[in-house]
Parts: sequence; C-alpha cells; structure tokens
Amino acid sequence: MKDSKIILVGDGAVGSSFAYASTILGIGRELGIIDINEKKAEGDAMDLSDVLSFTNPKHIYKADYSDCKDAEIVVITAGIPQKSGESRLDLIEKNLKIFKDMIGQIVDSGFDGIFLVASNPVDILTYATWKYSKFPANKVIGTGTTLDSSRFKKEIANLIGIDPRSVEAFIMGEHGDSEFAVWSHTNVGGMPLYEWVKSHSETDEKELLDTFEKVKNAAYEIIDKKGATFYGIGMALARLVEAIINDQNSVFSTSSYLDGEYGLEDIFIGAPSVIGKNGVKWVLEVPLTDIEDERMKESAKTLKEIINKSNI
Repeated sequence: MKDSKIILVGDGAVGSSFAYASTILGIGRELGIIDINEKKAEGDAMDLSDVLSFTNPKHIYKADYSDCKDAEIVVITAGIPQKSGESRLDLIEKNLKIFKDMIGQIVDSGFDGIFLVASNPVDILTYATWKYSKFPANKVIGTGTTLDSSRFKKEIANLIGIDPRSVEAFIMGEHGDSEFAVWSHTNVGGMPLYEWVKSHSETDEKELLDTFEKVKNAAYEIIDKKGATFYGIGMALARLVEAIINDQNSVFSTSSYLDGEYGLEDIFIGAPSVIGKNGVKWVLEVPLTDIEDERMKESAKTLKEIINKSNI
C-alpha cells in the first residue's frame, strides 16, 4: 500500500531522530530504513519496534532501494555531515557525488512519490535531487528554513515570555549564513511584534535583533558543543511528513522551487509554502520590505553561484 509508506535513506543522527519522532507521533503505517551500515539499520528498526505498544501500529524494517517503489515519501538524510568550523556550503562537492548515485537508484526502483531532503547544504541538494530525478518540482521538497523558523519562534517566545506556538515568524532564504528574518510579518496573536513589545514588554530593539543572531549561529554552537544537531531537524522532518501524509495543507518555510515568485527562477530556497498530499501546493509570495527583498535576492545569488560552479 503506497499510502503512508515512508522510506528513510540515511540512518545517522538526523535520520534516526526522524525515525524516532515519527514513530512516537504515530506518523505513517510503514517505515523502511536504508543505510550503508545495514546492521545499524536493522538494529534501529528492531529498537524502534519496541516503541509500538506505546503508540500506533507500524511496520518498521531494514529496507533496500527496491522498497522505494511503492513508497509515498522518501526522506533523505544521507550524506557527509557538517563538522565544527565548516559551513553547510563546504559540503557540496562531497555530497553531490553521493546524491547522484542514490537518487538514480531510488528512481530506478519505480518510485513516483515525494522526495523530502534534509541533507546539507539542503537548498543545493534539493535542487540536485530535482535535476537528477527529473520529478515535477512540487514533488521535491527541502527542509529549508523550517528549523530556523522554529528556532526563531522559540527565541522570540523566550524573550517576551510567550508560548512559542503563539508566535508567527519566518526565516527565509538559504538555510545557512545568508538567511534572514522576516521581521515585517512577525507577530504574536496577530499583533505585530514591535507593537506587542511596546505594549507588553520592556524588551528593546537590540534584544529583538539578537534573537536572529542566535538563530543564525545556533547550528554552529550546537555542533561545537555536541558534534551535531539532530533532534530539532528530526522533529521538523516528522511534521513535514505528517503534513504530506495527512494532506494538512500546512505552511512551512521549506526549500521550494521558485518560478517567478520573489522575482526568482530556477532555484530551491527557503520560502513559506503550503505542504500537502502532492508536496508543495503553493509557494506563498509574502510581501517583503525593500530590505527583506534585497536580502532574499542576495541569498538566492549565493546559492546560484554554487549551483553554477557545481554544474548540477
């Protein structure tokens, strides 16, 4: 049965965190795990299966590429991870070689579902997945700035003493150093953030601006302290898969294909997108200020230069 069948490719820290999050949340009816380390994939499948008496029934097993044939979603976390002091873009050449072979094997299986990519640099590798697979652009999604946006909500919420779920905020652009905060549409309960702060808090403008700096540097700080980031992105992947399987039409700042939106074309970049059964239903063209629009275009330029140099 294609519906609710998930294949995970890459059982490292991020992949196994996604597998655990999706299992305890009861997402999907089938989860196959592919990894070059087959013993680890089999061990994780056994370990995850021990959770099932506490959550929803699910078939969890070590898989191979032939199992992708009737999957609804293939989640990709495989690749060489980011190291301390290394930018996400430094990873590009190493991971493109891995992706070309991997995407080829998935497509050759007969897979015609949705690709969800988390491997870094995610915007570049999502573009590569689209090129190598020749799939419609709406069926190829990168996690983009979904996690960055979640971090941004958390930092603002901590600063003003509000539940993060009550903060509406987006980070857009590259998932990396050229990303930017969309301050013009950041709000709490529908009230613009600056109005909220003026009415309900003694927080000053510098403290607000510092929340974005914390977000932009969060991955580097976590990697420096523990070697990798995986819980946040694992949960972000689980929510995206849930939105697809259950056709929720939820809005996330994913790495989506732009075809004229924001004046940009032929690029995957973080932008608010409606995610449902068929992947990206719409890319939302949020009105940006002149400064935000300039930052979006600069971020896209950074990614375009990498794409052109890499000859994807």
